[in-house]
Amino acid sequence: MLIFTSIMDMLKFIFYILLGYVLYRFITGFVIPVFKAGGQIKKQFNEMQQRMQDQMERENTSASFRSPSSHNPPKSTHKADEGEYIDFEEVK
Repeated sequence: MLIFTSIMDMLKFIFYILLGYVLYRFITGFVIPVFKAGGQIKKQFNEMQQRMQDQMERENTSASFRSPSSHNPPKSTHKADEGEYIDFEEVK
């Protein structure tokens, strides 16, 4: 066992032990999860970006095979039923 020459040496030892424990808890409870989450977010962002690029490429290749008239959607000539106008009178 350690033989302490004074009370101050013993207090320093206890302080360093507590400091090491606090640093350990901070690193394992905060720093490591933040780095893991950052890596996951970056990975998901890259996957989403790749999916969007693939989708844009598919749309561009399928659009090149279509005729130019198919780019414009057909216009609807059907007018929505507006209904009948009812005049309301104020009741006193």
